[in-house]
Amino acid sequence: MLISLLRRHLRPYAAWLAAILVLQFAATIASLYLPSLNGKIIDEGVAKGNTGYILSAGGWMLVISLVQIAATVGAAYFGARTAASLARDVRAAVFDRVMSFSEKEVGDFGAPTLITRTTNDVTQVQQVLYMALAFMVSAPMMMVGGVIMALREDVGLSWIMAVAVPILAVSVGFVLSRMIPWFRRMQSNIDVINRVLREQITGVRVVRAFVREDVERDRFADASRAYAESSLAVGRHFSTVFPVVMLVFNLSNAAVLWFGAHRVDEKAIEVGALTAFMAYLMQVLMSVMMATMMSMMVPRASVSAGRISEVLDASTSVLDPADPIRIPAGSVGLAFDGVSFAYPGAEAPVLHDVSFTVDPGETVALIGSTGSGKTTLIGLAPRLRDVTEGSVRIGGVDVRSAALEDVWSRIGLVPQRPFLFSGTVASNLRHGRPEATDEELWEALRIAQAEDFVQEMDGGLDAAIAQGGTNVSGGQRQRLAIARAVVRRPSIYIFDDAFSALDVATDARLRRALAPVTHDAAVVVVAQRVSTIVDADRIIVLEDGRVVGSGRHSDLIESCPTYREIVESQIATEAAA
Repeated sequence: MLISLLRRHLRPYAAWLAAILVLQFAATIASLYLPSLNGKIIDEGVAKGNTGYILSAGGWMLVISLVQIAATVGAAYFGARTAASLARDVRAAVFDRVMSFSEKEVGDFGAPTLITRTTNDVTQVQQVLYMALAFMVSAPMMMVGGVIMALREDVGLSWIMAVAVPILAVSVGFVLSRMIPWFRRMQSNIDVINRVLREQITGVRVVRAFVREDVERDRFADASRAYAESSLAVGRHFSTVFPVVMLVFNLSNAAVLWFGAHRVDEKAIEVGALTAFMAYLMQVLMSVMMATMMSMMVPRASVSAGRISEVLDASTSVLDPADPIRIPAGSVGLAFDGVSFAYPGAEAPVLHDVSFTVDPGETVALIGSTGSGKTTLIGLAPRLRDVTEGSVRIGGVDVRSAALEDVWSRIGLVPQRPFLFSGTVASNLRHGRPEATDEELWEALRIAQAEDFVQEMDGGLDAAIAQGGTNVSGGQRQRLAIARAVVRRPSIYIFDDAFSALDVATDARLRRALAPVTHDAAVVVVAQRVSTIVDADRIIVLEDGRVVGSGRHSDLIESCPTYREIVESQIATEAAA
């Protein structure tokens, strides 16, 4: 997965990769030449007292060292740029993919793991790529070059290298193979920590209201403990790597000195050549150790790359058609024709053969008990999910045959739980129409009965809004969400229980103010409160996902028992209050 992900996203940076290879090659050649030159200084200069040779060779060593430094710095620079650019591109790709998901895919993955995959997992891939480009590219060159240069110095000691390198590689490889399952567990544990922390921060009021601080603290402690245990397991395995490396290093040095001393005594090798051989052996073993470090990072990065690829390769159930049909311009109606819908894996459909139309200038209300399928039904219009049977049409065009952007541009949706983004009042209202003027924003706020409290906020339109709108009340949040939909001036308005947090008087004023704005638009209102929909042109009554009544308020009181029960229960509740 890691190689596939890198191959897919590194193509735009081929020039930088070529520069890194050239610079790493230059740095490696310089590094390999230095021990040989140092050995010659010892044999030709120091041993023979040739000061001129020492100065001349020393000058060359200085120049070569400067070249090595410059090449290494350049390779690290381009490596960092490439790794950072790839991380940016992968995050953008994951973000774009998630934005194309329907509710089904988002629910299947879950928000916490999508956040982890976009942040922590991408960081793991970025780090391993940087290490590979800045250091690991030179490791194979150094190993091959070091072996060749060592053999040039003395073939008789090469058996030490032939023994040390495989022992080091096999030992470290065995340890790292035991770490891969723990890396997978670590990433899963991060998902759990994100999920628990997200729930606790979002639901902090509920936690405090029910005095559940200790329970939630224990939940977070359990998640943190699981992550700590997997991290410690990785650490315990990795702690054995460096002792093995140092043991092989020291034994190799001792072997070179022991057997090399005998060869020097036998005049088979010079002291300088022995010094150079030892330096080349250390370079080879250092390269193996660098490969070991990379091998430690690669398994975790591979796990992260697999998790990222799962998101990138996931197919969405809501797709743009190959040849989209354009929805007619101007005012358009909304039609549900024999719509049925079942959630994946559900035993029974949520909606059964639902049919009704909403013409331009008409207001149709949906009412029913909790779980009757109201929110699911209206979510089919903007294609949050696609119908299982039947069709949803806008302007006579099946929404599955139109481009997603075309469908979304015609709908102004105020969801059951209105969400405001961190920013300002103005930035939230302009979310659907960035070019809206301040005058248009104030007009939308007046219609939504939000002008007064926005004027009282510090900054007015520039007043700060916290993430999720947590610094305003539920009713204020609903009115700002309604104003956001009004600013867009869509062809179809969908209010999903959008007036539930408003008092009856504000609800009535808001609906009166909306009437002139929506006179040529199709309006769908989902409500629990009968007073909100009593003046609707048509009321659709849902029960267990089926239409059990359709008509005006006065007609349904007489003809629909389900609607009559809802009205009577609310009248009884109000009387009791």
